[in-house]
Amino acid sequence: MVFRHLLRLMLVVSALLVVSSAFADEVAVDAYVPKAPLKKLDLQDGDSFVFLGDSITHQCLYTQYVEDFFYQRMPHIRLKFHNSGVGGARAWDALARFDEDVAAYKPKYVSILLGMNDGTYQSYDQATFDAYHRDMTTVVEKIVAAGATPVLMTPTMYDSRASRMFPRKGRTYSDGLLTQYNGVLIYYGTWLRDVAVEKGYGFVDMWGPLNNLTFAARKTDPTFTMIHDAVHPDAPGQAVMAVALIDDLGLKAPLSNIVIRLPGKAEPKVTAAGGTVSDLKRTETGVEFMWLANGLPWVLPEEADIGVSLTKLGHRNSREAIAVYGLTPGRYELSIDGTVVGAWASEQLSKGVELQANNKTPQYLQALKIAHLNRDRNSGPVKNLRNEWRLFQGYARTKRDAQTDADREKVAQMEKQLEGLSERVAGHAAEAKKIEDAIFEVNQPVARQYVLTRIVAQPKAAGTQ
Repeated sequence: MVFRHLLRLMLVVSALLVVSSAFADEVAVDAYVPKAPLKKLDLQDGDSFVFLGDSITHQCLYTQYVEDFFYQRMPHIRLKFHNSGVGGARAWDALARFDEDVAAYKPKYVSILLGMNDGTYQSYDQATFDAYHRDMTTVVEKIVAAGATPVLMTPTMYDSRASRMFPRKGRTYSDGLLTQYNGVLIYYGTWLRDVAVEKGYGFVDMWGPLNNLTFAARKTDPTFTMIHDAVHPDAPGQAVMAVALIDDLGLKAPLSNIVIRLPGKAEPKVTAAGGTVSDLKRTETGVEFMWLANGLPWVLPEEADIGVSLTKLGHRNSREAIAVYGLTPGRYELSIDGTVVGAWASEQLSKGVELQANNKTPQYLQALKIAHLNRDRNSGPVKNLRNEWRLFQGYARTKRDAQTDADREKVAQMEKQLEGLSERVAGHAAEAKKIEDAIFEVNQPVARQYVLTRIVAQPKAAGTQ
């Protein structure tokens, strides 16, 4: 009897051990290990970055402003930028041209701005989202398979107030479009954020800054908008988008900081970040030195000024500061390479002044020249290149949907139009590169002479009051 009880007990214990072991194995195999989303872009000389998107990317604006950041702030590396936006594109369209218009550029990173068209400009529809979910998932998988890191970006803001203030002639607006579509887009964007967090990809919130800045501005100006046609951000809105990309991908940083101390009669001392100070010396009325910066201020074309102001782009993303302690009390004039750029009291100078937005400095003017060249590059050959792919997009859709002989005849006609596409694309790219070559001839920082001089009040002539 005792033996039987012992045997039964041994069998129970053995079974429990088997179950326990199996459970332990299952836990070990399926243990959840969370990933961190991409913290910062790691870009080296020669790396390629592709902007994949729809008409908002095809505008060649936020992409241009991000390029400006690298041309101006990081002039010692040369990246390969490729705009892969096509007006009207949905995720399916991106797949249709992916191999030649994305993977062929061997990107290290691919940003994706799709969803505005995928939502079909109506209130939320599950089947519509399912199609977007399916095709975007495939886009992301293809990017990973191409050896690149995806950077998922939320769709931008749909400005229903602008659609009411500036209605398009002959267009009617559904209630769902006017009251719900902006919410649909943030739903799409929230899903993208979850994917980025889960998989460890890059993520940029485009929707939030556009909505938040618009909301704040409308407290004083209810007619304010950065998206006059409700869909495509104007230049200021695209500046907001560029800042969002730079911020969310870990690139926000000051440009430079110079601190000079004048301790009594001792030799002046300097600490500097973002460049090198040389030939520092006192003068009878102040101080002077040579300054070679590592980069230039982030300056955008004039049409983006409102967005630059709203985001405080210069102060937050490109601060160029100088402080001087120990000056004789008074007012001082600063000249750079012989050009007077401003005057400040000694107290202000001891606290530090910022120069990045000063349009009199030689470095600002140098950066603005780069911005103008890049504007020409994007409004000319880059946009021409994108228009070639718009033609392809129409062909791909027509071929996909063809059912009748008339449809197939149209496909054949469009195929003839597409003959020579690769050669035309290569030609536009070559023209774009010529302008980029010119950018790299003028974007290199040069040593500049800073002279800080005390302004001495002139004595009044006799008899004057």
